[in-house]
Parts: sequence; structure tokens; C-alpha cells
Amino acid sequence: MQAPTVQVIGTTPLPGLGVPKDNVPGNVQTATGEELAQRPITLPSYLDRQLESVNINEAQGNAYQPDVNYRGFTASPLIGTPQGISVFQDGVRINEPFGDSINWDLLPKSAISNMTLIPGSNPVFGLNTLGGALAIETKNGFDFPGFTAQAYGGSWGRRAVEGELGGHGERLGYFVTGNYLDEVGWRDYTYSRLRQGFGKLSYRDSDTDIDLSFTGANNTLNGAQTIPQSFYLQNREQAYTFPDTTGNQLAFVSLGAKHSLNPDDVLTGNAYYRSFRQRNFSTNINDDFDPTSPVAPGNTQGLNVQDNTTTQGYGAGLQFSHLGKLAGFDNRFTVGASADLGQSYFEENQQDANFAPDRSNIPVGNFTVNTNVRTNNYYYGLYATDTFSITQRLDLTLAGRYNRAEIKITDLTGTNPALNSTTTTDRFNPAAGLTFKPTDTLTAYAAYNEGMRVATPVELTCADPAAPCSLPNEFLADPPLKPVIARTFETGLRGRINGNLKWRATAYRTKLQDDILFVSASAGSPNTGFFQNIGTTQHQGFELGLDGRNGELTWSASYSFIDARFRTGFTEHSPSNSSADANGDIQVQPGNQIPGIPRNIFKARAEYEFKPKWSIGGSMYAATSQFARGDENNLDVNGKVQGYTIFNLDARWAFARGWELFAEVDNLFNTHYETLGVLGTNFFNGPSHTFDATNTVNELFLSPGAPLAAWIGVRYSFGGRAQ
Repeated sequence: MQAPTVQVIGTTPLPGLGVPKDNVPGNVQTATGEELAQRPITLPSYLDRQLESVNINEAQGNAYQPDVNYRGFTASPLIGTPQGISVFQDGVRINEPFGDSINWDLLPKSAISNMTLIPGSNPVFGLNTLGGALAIETKNGFDFPGFTAQAYGGSWGRRAVEGELGGHGERLGYFVTGNYLDEVGWRDYTYSRLRQGFGKLSYRDSDTDIDLSFTGANNTLNGAQTIPQSFYLQNREQAYTFPDTTGNQLAFVSLGAKHSLNPDDVLTGNAYYRSFRQRNFSTNINDDFDPTSPVAPGNTQGLNVQDNTTTQGYGAGLQFSHLGKLAGFDNRFTVGASADLGQSYFEENQQDANFAPDRSNIPVGNFTVNTNVRTNNYYYGLYATDTFSITQRLDLTLAGRYNRAEIKITDLTGTNPALNSTTTTDRFNPAAGLTFKPTDTLTAYAAYNEGMRVATPVELTCADPAAPCSLPNEFLADPPLKPVIARTFETGLRGRINGNLKWRATAYRTKLQDDILFVSASAGSPNTGFFQNIGTTQHQGFELGLDGRNGELTWSASYSFIDARFRTGFTEHSPSNSSADANGDIQVQPGNQIPGIPRNIFKARAEYEFKPKWSIGGSMYAATSQFARGDENNLDVNGKVQGYTIFNLDARWAFARGWELFAEVDNLFNTHYETLGVLGTNFFNGPSHTFDATNTVNELFLSPGAPLAAWIGVRYSFGGRAQ
């Protein structure tokens, strides 16, 4: 019988010698970019369908701006969302310095070589690694030679063209890829335009690898927000207010090098520069509007808000890895250091506005500067990890990281000097784990690790209950927030049967000390409030997975149970909650479930290859109900978002040498479902849903999931690895 292939994965931000996956004390999940590149789905959608304990919600109403949740922790493009997942591209942390947000639209999916999802609060990956870390590696010309081009189109007016070209000589290689996509969107006023590019120059010799890469993007994304349930029942495609437009521009240069000092010692380093610009325009309800007074400048129905964020990020990392013997047994040791620095300029401008009958804005007067600040982030880290083989079947992993974070905020208007501040946080976070292999086909493991995230500039300047802010924020001089400390226990089993069936079972518990929550402070808008440390929260659950192959049939199935709860009681202002008191407050009790997280997720996929010409695949995704945001006490009469099940199909047909036809059908049975709920106040209850501030209704606002959609495309390839 052929011995199984040993998969070696990276367990540090920078590539080193790696560790066999079976020696890692955790449910590490890996995926290649090959299937993603061959299908008309986004990276977040792929993670949602394939990886355990991952789900997405479309709070922004745009498929390219979702929140990606893992074990109830979030990586979101929305500034102000508590971020609990760190994301790396070729060893560079790409959480944006200003709000630690993640913009999923910036990297072309055709540039992705592979991805690794590391569970828990692994300290080696630094800040924001509360629930996990996602490490993305990009392609190069040595490993991905050849040419591929594809074009596809279909539902929602989507038109897309992608291309990639790679090649190499004896020592020099190149890889370039780009993507062009236009889409009207399935909801009203959700047009999107993506222009993404990636290129890499590589050098290889017997001892040294050097890669110089560039990632660029110029995207326009329009969202439709959540809509009241009364609107939803009438027409789930409509927008509440509009427009809500985001423009993202990126220029990201990264230099990475890896040098083998000898067969057992590897030195790795990187340096990067990242320029990111974001422009957002949105129309919001004016919480200070007085319907008993005449509509006039200063007392209008709405506000147009224009936010401009410009960030320059740069940093470097250095890492040394050694594979040797300790007391006669194998030992893998890595030590490293990193520095991530960023400077951001944030400007918010506001303009009075009223609402037209279709709920678009009617500007009143000119824009005025509301906020103008500069923030500086200085993040430094020293880390080490060691995997020691106590015996051939027992491995001990010890790791730790010292983090130092300094955030400076400077008022540029000259009118709010109290805003000027410096916040410094430092801490050492440890980790330890054991893996035990009683047989060649069974592994047991247990681990404990700690992680940390510090409050972002957005959170630090919006932490006063007496002065609530809007999101994106009006910056104020507020009290400091404590860092969030995560402590994770994880244990599990994994194994294989006959080489064709792999299985795994994992249980985990993560407790967060001094968790930070955005607490609503206004009846008029769920986006007005303040950040506060709310005490302890807990995420726990278990994951079960199976992967199998039977001839030409490959299949997988997984079940995830996620139980996320508050463990400290607190008072929240949520006047749209039916259980709120006369002041609009609710009492959140220890044991209440955290909103926005389904407790049960089931995923399955199967694909059959009718060799040598074509294949067909299908997947199922099912999630149970979740509580709506604003229902943190779990008592609102309408505060639950119902569960759902959807099915998808895909197929490929190689109809000529180098040519392939592909198709995708999502939500096959056109299931109506929702991915998120928010309790809020509906101000548009006049005739034909026009604005009427004298007739407001507290309702459940919903983020509808996408309906039935289909795309078809053609791909041409030559000179690749499969040729």
C-alpha cells in the first residue's frame, strides 16, 4: 500500500521549514486556489461553502463586501465591526491599520495559490487573532507556468474577464493576473465594478528564493443595507435609503526572501508598502430631526455623509527556522520579529438632505467638514514557536509572542485638542499543545493559546455613552478601552480509513476578557452608539468533518456547532427591542446568546468526474436561526432571523484541447432567506413608503440572501502544469 502524502503547512506568518499538518495541535483547514479560480464565486463565498464553522452575512448588501465569520469571530470591511480574525497575504498582515478591517474585494482570486485557516487565538499571528488567522499565499511563475484566460456572464448583468500568465527560466520567473468585472447586482442600486491586478517577479537558485509582488485594485461597490421586514415582504430587492457607494483603491508592493543557510536552517524576511484609499458616500436618517419644526438647514430629514480615508502602511518581518535534534529527537524551532506601521488620514464631511419619494437624497446646502484626524499605528511583535518530538508518536508545541501596540490620534481641525492622545498596550501571549499518534491512522491533540486585540482608533474615539457616534465615526475625545484578551482551549481527533476516507472531530472554547461591543444609543439608527468593554464573552462548540473518494466521486461533509454567549451582564440602549424599558434600555444577562451567529451549520459537497471530458458537482449549505443585533437579551418578540438551506450546482466540460466550458447555478430552488437581522426604527411609513417621522415603527431589519442565479463561461489554457 502506498504511504500517505505528508502535508507540510506553515504555522508562522512568514514561510519557514513548516510543520507536518498531522503534528499541529488544532483543526487547521487548507484549501487550494485552483477550484476558486475556476468558478464564478467570490473568495468569501468559497470559504463559506467549504470550510467548517465559517459563515458570511451581507450587512452591506453587496456580494463583494460581506462579513466573514469563523467560530463567531469576524473579518469585516465595515469600519467599527469588532475584528477577531487576522488575515495575511504572503506573510504581510493586511488588516487595514485604521480599523483593522478586511476588504475582500482587493485581491484577484486568480492570484491565490493556497489558503490556510489556523484556529484559535494562536499568538504567533499577532493582533486580532482571537478566533483564528487566515494565511493566503499567491502564485508565482515557477509553480504556475502557462496561460489561462476566461470570460463568463449571466445573472444580475454580471460580465467578467480573467487572465493569468506565468513562466520561468532557470532562475527568473514571472506571473501576472488580472480581473475585470461589472455587475448590476440583484438588489436595487447595487452596481459593482472591480478592476484587480497582481504581478510577481521571482528569483530562484539552490539556496535562495526572492519574490517581488504588486497588488493593485480600483473598485466601486454599491450597497443596499438591511431593509425593514415590512419592505422585505413586499419586495426583497429594494434598498432602504440610497446611494451607499464605496470606492477602494490599492497599491501594495511586497518583497519576500527565503534563504537556506544549510539544509536545516532557513532565514526568511519581508518588507512591504501598502497605499489604500477609501471613499464612501451614504445617505442616512438625521437622528436630530424635529418633525414639529419646519424643514430647514440644520433640521432636515437626512444627512449625506462623505468619508475619505487615506492610509499608508509599511513594515517588515524577519524569521529564523531551525530543524535539528534535541536529546536525540526531532525539533523544529522558529523565532521571528515583525513591525507593522500605518498612518491614516480620516475626513468626514456632512451635508443636510431630505428624502425624495423613492428614498434617494435631495441635497440641501454644501458639505461641511465634521471630522479631520490623523492616526498613527505602531505594532511590534517578537515571537517563537518550537515543536519537539518527545517520541516518534508524541509532539509538544510551545509558542509565545510579545506584542506592543501604540496608537496616536491627532486632531487636524484645531477645534478639538482633547482628541489628541496616545494609547500604548503591551502583553506576552503564550501557547502550548500536544499531538499524540497512537497509530499511523489516528491523531489526538489538545492545545491552549492566548491572543489579543487592541482597540482601533475608531473604537478609542467613540467610547463615551454621553456622546454617541455614527458609523463611520464622528471622532470625539473619549476614555480609553482595555485590550481584548482571548484564551482558547481546543482538543480533537483526526484520522483516515483505507486512505480514501478522512475524518475529524474538534471541540473548542474561547473566552474573551474585556470584549468590546458597539452599543446602540439611538432609536432612530442602529448605526449610532458607542464602544465599550462589556466584560466576558465565550465562544465554544465542536466541528465534525468527513472527506472521501470513491473512484471518480469525491465528497465532503461537515457539521459545526457554535455557541457564543455573553458571560457578563450589562445594560444596552436598544429602544427598538420590544422588551426595552421606558428609557429604551435592555438588560443583557449572563448566558444570553450573541446575535448574528447561527448555532448549527451543515455543509456537504460532491463532485463526479466523467473522465476525460467533463465533471458535475453540487453542494448544500444549511444554517439554523440567529438572534438579530439589538436583541442581545434574546427577548424581542421578532428578534430572530430564521434558518435556511440552499443548494448549488456547477459543471465543467473540456470540449477541445485547452478549451473548457463551465457553468454555475446558485440557490437552485430560489430559496428566500436572510443572512442578518438588526432591530431598528422604520421612518418610511408614509404613502408608498415615503418619509414620515411622525409615524415610525420599530421593526426587524433584514439582509436578504441572493436568489436563484446562473452563470456560464469559457476558459482557454495552454502550457500549464496539467498540459
